[in-house]
Amino acid sequence: MIGTPRVHFRLTDSTNERARTLAAAGVPHGTLVTADEQQAGRGRQGRAWTAPPRSAVLMSVVLRDLSEMLPLAAAVAVCEALPVAARIKWPNDVWIDGRKVAGILVEGRPQEGWAVLGIGLNVATEEFPAELRPTATSLHLEGVALTTDEARERLLAALAGWLPRPANEVLAAWRPRDALLGRPVRWSNGSKEGIAAGVDDSGALIVQTVDGRVTLDAGEVHLER
Repeated sequence: MIGTPRVHFRLTDSTNERARTLAAAGVPHGTLVTADEQQAGRGRQGRAWTAPPRSAVLMSVVLRDLSEMLPLAAAVAVCEALPVAARIKWPNDVWIDGRKVAGILVEGRPQEGWAVLGIGLNVATEEFPAELRPTATSLHLEGVALTTDEARERLLAALAGWLPRPANEVLAAWRPRDALLGRPVRWSNGSKEGIAAGVDDSGALIVQTVDGRVTLDAGEVHLER
């Protein structure tokens, strides 16, 4: 079961941090950690993830059935859970009309047999700080009337359906949602550039450069808007 047992905090530092502690202590596969508010939520590259209290789904799931497709399967599940068209910006963001509505962060210790899947989904946020307004959105701003509880249950159901799927099914569902396909991107702090050309069978990003094709299996990629 994905989502059982559940540990809920009114306020915590980070659901991923709490889930990591629980995972190391031996809690079962599917254990869910949620919070109304985080003080030290984080995304990739150590960025902060902040949201007004009870305005977002803030959750982390302890997983013991591990797959290299986990980040891609999770992104597909988030898209499937939303009652509005969404696309995926490799490797970890879910977009609606080019603006980020959800972020995914996978952390873990495969050598110890566990990973933590963290998801932050903007649900009821009505206004973002000025620096985020061009790039962030919420279900509320997109005209979707869901509560955070309803959104969380939709996410859990979608995760339960997608995380066990074989790689070929995950890739077949991920590729049509690829928000970067055919678009110019930069990486390595902007020093390298090319045209995104999809993902390979391991989930690595393929980029066509002037010197040929390269694959990126980690790191931050920026879309040239």
